[in-house]
Amino acid sequence: MSAESSGASYAAAGVDIEAGDRAVDLMKEWVKKATRPEVVGGLGGFAGLFDASALKRYERPLLASATDGVGTKVDIARKMGVYDSIGHDLVGMVVDDLVVCGAEPLFMTDYICVGKVYPERVAAIVKGIAEGCVLAGCALVGGETAEHPGLLGADEFDVAGAGTGVVEADRVLGADRIRTGDAVIAMASSGLHSNGYSLVRHVLFDRAGMALDREVPEFGRTLGEELLEPTKIYSLDCLALTRTTDVHAFSHITGGGLANNLARVIPDGLHATVDRGTWTPGAVFDLVGSAGAVARGELEKTLNMGVGMIAVVPQESVQAALTTLADRGVDAWVSGEIVDRGDRAEAVTLTGDYAS
Repeated sequence: MSAESSGASYAAAGVDIEAGDRAVDLMKEWVKKATRPEVVGGLGGFAGLFDASALKRYERPLLASATDGVGTKVDIARKMGVYDSIGHDLVGMVVDDLVVCGAEPLFMTDYICVGKVYPERVAAIVKGIAEGCVLAGCALVGGETAEHPGLLGADEFDVAGAGTGVVEADRVLGADRIRTGDAVIAMASSGLHSNGYSLVRHVLFDRAGMALDREVPEFGRTLGEELLEPTKIYSLDCLALTRTTDVHAFSHITGGGLANNLARVIPDGLHATVDRGTWTPGAVFDLVGSAGAVARGELEKTLNMGVGMIAVVPQESVQAALTTLADRGVDAWVSGEIVDRGDRAEAVTLTGDYAS
């Protein structure tokens, strides 16, 4: 045996460069679909290029950036053998953080870490990310696939992404715009989105012993299919609101639940009251609560409970806002209002019981 054949190699250590190249070839057609006119060059460079001269139309452009992942929802995807839907989740988690300040998402990059590169699997993940970028109106300008043998099992993987957006300085949304009397408009979530899956998995699998292929009549599909329902992407809907109404603030309802996330945009001295009776959480929230005997307070600080995005608008803009969202197919309703805080310590109060 020659020294060359008996020596250590990258392949022997568990990294398959050829498989990585094959994955890139498979994902190219999807990345091409997730573009914008400002994108320069194509897939394969060391960095994605975006023509910043497009920002000249702004008086004072502020760049917004955000990064996120999809958490332990990837374990559901792995066990189901369905890999494209979590790409939608990744995009939604990133771009809907960007749009909260009024920023238009411009481009994203992704990072996919795997125990072993299966080209078709990686390409499916990127396909979902690209499709999500199209829904968000942004470009996918690049990414990285890393193979970590010895740290991750062959079937294990994780995904993360980062995005950049732009907003005119004098149009930044947030707490400083909110006033007493403003209305709180809730936009329905598509389900669990991508938060709270550590609790969900513990309750449904470890405690209740449910299987992913279990048919759940309330869902009209299997448990696994419900848990993989992609995160709704609100960015273009929110941007449409900024063009048709006087939006004061948005709040993306993710980890921490409605009250904690809405509190992040409520200014000192003001308070948001939200009436639970204005909506009915989806069946998946009831299942998690009942299967694990999870208290309502614990559910509300972990899950979105059926609301994925909040818009705070002045009363005179309510009807225009609801009309805009309805025209775009977004289920939305007035869920509360902004009042003086008085002697209350908290910024947000949830009142009443959920509608049955």
